[in-house]
Amino acid sequence: MTAIDHIPSNEVSSRNNHSSSGRLTFLDCARGLAVVIMLQGHVFHSFNRTDLRTDGPFMLSQFMGGIGPAIFLVLTGITLAFLMDRRERQGLRPMARWGAALRRAGYLFSLAFLFRLQLWLFAYPQSPWPDLFKVDILNCMGFAIALMSIMAIFTTVDRVRLCAGLGLAIAIVAPLVSAIDWRWLPPQISAYFVPSFQYFAFFPWAAFIAFGLSIGSALRLAKPEQMNRMMQWGTLAGFALILGGQYFSNLPYSLYPKSDFWLNSPGLIIIKLGVVMLFLTFTFVWTEYAVGAASWSWIRQLGTTSLLVYWVHIELVYGRWFGSWKETLGNIECAVCAVIVIALMLGLSVLRTNWRVLKTNAMAWFSYESPRRVSGD
Repeated sequence: MTAIDHIPSNEVSSRNNHSSSGRLTFLDCARGLAVVIMLQGHVFHSFNRTDLRTDGPFMLSQFMGGIGPAIFLVLTGITLAFLMDRRERQGLRPMARWGAALRRAGYLFSLAFLFRLQLWLFAYPQSPWPDLFKVDILNCMGFAIALMSIMAIFTTVDRVRLCAGLGLAIAIVAPLVSAIDWRWLPPQISAYFVPSFQYFAFFPWAAFIAFGLSIGSALRLAKPEQMNRMMQWGTLAGFALILGGQYFSNLPYSLYPKSDFWLNSPGLIIIKLGVVMLFLTFTFVWTEYAVGAASWSWIRQLGTTSLLVYWVHIELVYGRWFGSWKETLGNIECAVCAVIVIALMLGLSVLRTNWRVLKTNAMAWFSYESPRRVSGD
């Protein structure tokens, strides 16, 4: 979803799953599917009538939409691992690699605050000033990457196990953080790490970035001929995580004095991680054997410009542009609106990708001068 999601991966590829620019194209496909899930979920959340929010269509839409942030965060961790590994291969010292990761975190933080500022300005004067400090998924990415940037000092081999353990630790600690009374802290600060239904806090969401760092490091170590086998193991691991997370979540006792499954449960994090791993293996198989890496795909197209799509659609869906439609549409109308929004964002994505070509052609057309007439004609 962010600029960090567009780091090339020249050293890792599969037989057909590697584009000319050196990117693992199945990751773009995964990001594109996550974008589609996100778009339909936000459309239903914004426009569906309140009396229909207990019906099947809305519940299904939001259930699917709930996995979108986890996919984006895991993919962010994967591409951050690519960045760290590339710096290591370039021979940078550990502190220099750490500094590069910190700069990436600062870049994401800057985007996060610019995003909130733009939304606040467009909604002025109805927008309250605390909205400027809302902790969105971009804030979560920037904050988590700043803290996890220390992992850049380790080798790629070490990061596979260290980041897997870090992700598990974040998930395990999340209910304990929720049990502490944080009211003495300003809400703009506590929102960064205290689990909440309103914000993307470090606990437990940053666990997905840590798991992504582990997965991305493993991908960087894999040889092209090993990718198929790795995806097979990923599928088995995904099913095991889903079944294991569900089993332990349904136990009649808990290690925590207070825990909310849908807010801070380690079981939910593990289940979502399993779903994400199955999601990645599906997009790998789809890209490898169904559509191919060389052919154009509208899903993959959305994935290559996910930050732009995210930024624009939030204003379009939640802004004042269609305020009269908020919470007024039926299920079929919301489905139609979702298709329209996806089509608009696809058009925006294609325009962004081909902007340089279009700009060059436009400049050439406007600067065209007809040949001078030859004297005597």
